[in-house]
Amino acid sequence: MTKHLVVVTAGLSQPSSTRLLADRLAAAASSRTRSADLDVRVIELRALANDIAQNMVTGFPAPRLRDAIEAVTGADGLIAVTPVFTGSYSGLFKSFFDVIDKDALAGTPVLIAATGGTARHSLVLEHAMRPLFSYLRSIVIPTAVYAASEDWGAAGDGALDRRIDRAAAELSALIEARPAGGEGDEGGAAPVPDLAADVQPVDVGEFEVEQDQIGGVVLVEGGGAGVDVVDGVAVTFEAVGQRLGEFVVVAYDEGVHSSISVGV
Repeated sequence: MTKHLVVVTAGLSQPSSTRLLADRLAAAASSRTRSADLDVRVIELRALANDIAQNMVTGFPAPRLRDAIEAVTGADGLIAVTPVFTGSYSGLFKSFFDVIDKDALAGTPVLIAATGGTARHSLVLEHAMRPLFSYLRSIVIPTAVYAASEDWGAAGDGALDRRIDRAAAELSALIEARPAGGEGDEGGAAPVPDLAADVQPVDVGEFEVEQDQIGGVVLVEGGGAGVDVVDGVAVTFEAVGQRLGEFVVVAYDEGVHSSISVGV
C-alpha cells in the first residue's frame, strides 16, 4: 500500500534554510512510516510564484499549479514550511493555500514548521499557521517545529533534532491510520481510525479516553476539543473547538506535553 506525503516549502532563496528544514522533516517522517510505502513529493512555491499570482486574479490555475494543488489535496499527509516575514507566514505561502478550495484539506494530517532569524518569532506557529490549518479543518499535529539561525550547525544543542523526530512520529502515526490516497467521507475528512483491539480506558473525570496501546492516536469521547498529554496520560483542558464527528483526534508523544484542536 502506497501513501503520499507532500512537502510544501515557501523558501525564496537557493539554498534555503526553509527547504533544508522541509527535507529533514520529510526524511524523518519517511523513516518512521513503516506500515506502508511512502511516496514523498516536495513542492517549491518559489517556482510557482507567477502562477499563484495569476490564479489569484483570474481564478484559473496554470497546469503546473493545478498539478501541485492536486498533489496537496490528494496527500495522505502534508508538511508545510514557511519562512517568517514580518511576524507571520510569507505572502507566497498564504497565497498558495488561498487558491486551494477551503474544504479540500479537511481531515488531512498536517505538520507545520517555520524558519526565522531568531527564536522570538517561533510563536508564528501557534498564532498564524495553526489557526490557518484549523480553519481549513486539517488535523494539525501537536508538535510544530521552528528553526532559528542558532539551531543550525555546531551551535545547536540537539533540540531541533528532537523536535523533528517527535513531530515526524506524530505525523507518521496519522498517515498510517488513513486509508490509501487520503480517501475520506463525503465531506473530504478522513474517517476516525479504528483503535487497536486491546485498549485501556483512562479515567480523566468528565471524559473517557481510549488509549491505543500501540501508540500514536488517542480518541476522546465528549464535547471537548482539547487534550493535554502528560506522561502518556490524556488530561482534558478547556474546550477550544468542536468535535470531529464523535471524537477529537489527538496524536501523542509519551512524556511530552502536547495539545491539538480539531474543528468541523
